[in-house]
Amino acid sequence: MTEAVSVQHINKDFSIGDGQSNRVIHDVSCSVRMGELTMLVGPSGCGKTTLISIMSGILTPTEGTVTVMGTEITRLSDRKKVIFRREHIGFIFQQFNLLPALTAAENAALPLIAAGVPIKDASEKASSILETLGMGEHLRKQPRQLSGGQQQRVAIARALVHDPDLIVCDEPTASLDAKTGESVMHILRTAANDHQRAVLVVTHDNRIYHFADRILEMSDGTITGEHKPDEYIHKE
Repeated sequence: MTEAVSVQHINKDFSIGDGQSNRVIHDVSCSVRMGELTMLVGPSGCGKTTLISIMSGILTPTEGTVTVMGTEITRLSDRKKVIFRREHIGFIFQQFNLLPALTAAENAALPLIAAGVPIKDASEKASSILETLGMGEHLRKQPRQLSGGQQQRVAIARALVHDPDLIVCDEPTASLDAKTGESVMHILRTAANDHQRAVLVVTHDNRIYHFADRILEMSDGTITGEHKPDEYIHKE
């Protein structure tokens, strides 16, 4: 199966002052495959968010290489990384990060507008995706008029609207009840399977482990194991 992301021998240090640094990622090598939903799990503070930030080109590793869709992004300039993320990666965050003054359709259209697509065309595509996510009656509503689950669907539409190769999700169900969380994961599962994308999900939510194709277990800044969902659920 084609690798969407290949991480080789990544280390990441953060300065703690007085010329000293703290290593938070230790010699990590792993991959995320096309057509799969990969979960990254582990205790708080183990480095999960730092790792996915490196994998998606938001942070630069101290050592090692990251290749996304055949491009070694660790060699790109900051400006080229921004362009690369805009073209190839969709992000879904726990806090949704919707702009309060914009409607659902306008929020979902933002990646296309940022890429220079005319506003009318961007809004039409965003509205179409929102309709497939059951949000057809809420296109003109602002975030404050939407439930948490509805806001998360807008965030998903925003992540899908520019047809990314990789979708990166940081705790996408943490603020949602069980039923809404299941619904959101069904959408992400379909995004991985039906559209030959790669989906990477950081989560503490053991209710959704069964949606994964693979689970990467992390502890103290390193990958400690790779599991099938059934194996990991029984391991816990």
